[in-house]
Amino acid sequence: MNNNPYIYIIFIKALTGLGRFARLFSDYPYTHIAVSLDSRMEDFVTFSRRTHYNPFDAGFMHEKREHYAFGKNERVLVKIVRIPVSDEAFRDILKYVDEIEKDDEYIFNLYSMATMSIIHGIPIHKALNCMSFTARVLELSRGVVLDRPYYKYDISEIDSLTSCYPSRTGYLVKHKDDADYMKKAGLGELIRSFIRINVNLLRRL
Repeated sequence: MNNNPYIYIIFIKALTGLGRFARLFSDYPYTHIAVSLDSRMEDFVTFSRRTHYNPFDAGFMHEKREHYAFGKNERVLVKIVRIPVSDEAFRDILKYVDEIEKDDEYIFNLYSMATMSIIHGIPIHKALNCMSFTARVLELSRGVVLDRPYYKYDISEIDSLTSCYPSRTGYLVKHKDDADYMKKAGLGELIRSFIRINVNLLRRL
């Protein structure tokens, strides 16, 4: 085990249509968030869309740089916060990520995402989004104290929570495009994905 393990919280200025739309109403630049256990910044764990053109087909993801900088975008603006953790906390975080990755019941919490700015999210059994997943990892780190349930934090609040830790702002440069991630989604596929995620969420409310 690394004697000085770190986790990295990645704030991303998402270049998706939804990300650009959200920034029309706020000066805050970051609209996506992920966790990396990799200091090389090649692997980012989070809850997000599985393909670029289908926001309703979403869930646990190992994202790459190519999922943030795609097409004509050669780079993406990010803020990276480095948080030291104990060996015990690092093991707990690895266990949490592994359990989620192996559990097919976990789904994307679209309702919590949509209501975050109004009522600070809706807790649903085994349903997470990028914010609640990251906040839970921070809770497990033991270095960040949450004063309310982890699912109630938005990205800017997580930014404030971690402001005491070393950070750097810059660009992640993509290596190559991911053809599978950039696969087009037809209208029928979008409708089926929309119905599927809503049915699954409504059953758990």
